[in-house]
Amino acid sequence: MALHRILQLSSLLRSAVSLTLRRNIGISAVVFNRAKELDPIQKLFLDKIRDYKTKSMASGGIVDGDASHDKNVAEEVFKLQRLFGGGDLDKFPELKFTDPKHDEVAK
Repeated sequence: MALHRILQLSSLLRSAVSLTLRRNIGISAVVFNRAKELDPIQKLFLDKIRDYKTKSMASGGIVDGDASHDKNVAEEVFKLQRLFGGGDLDKFPELKFTDPKHDEVAK
């Protein structure tokens, strides 16, 4: 009986230690990956995104956009205004919902 109880406790202890070790290894792997240098391709990708963001902020819009791009955008806005009845396309439309009127049922 005592031997059986000791084996049960050792089994519980072993599973608890195993769970703790798995969690600690998982956390340390994430910390280790953050600490090491990025993959060269990832670094190049992030550099290009940051470069585009800087150029976009400086130009105030599309990077390397020319007059033909602006003309295309103006044409598309005109098409949308014609299709949907005009209005300001830069602001969200105001939606008004009314409750439907129901006929009263006599009891």
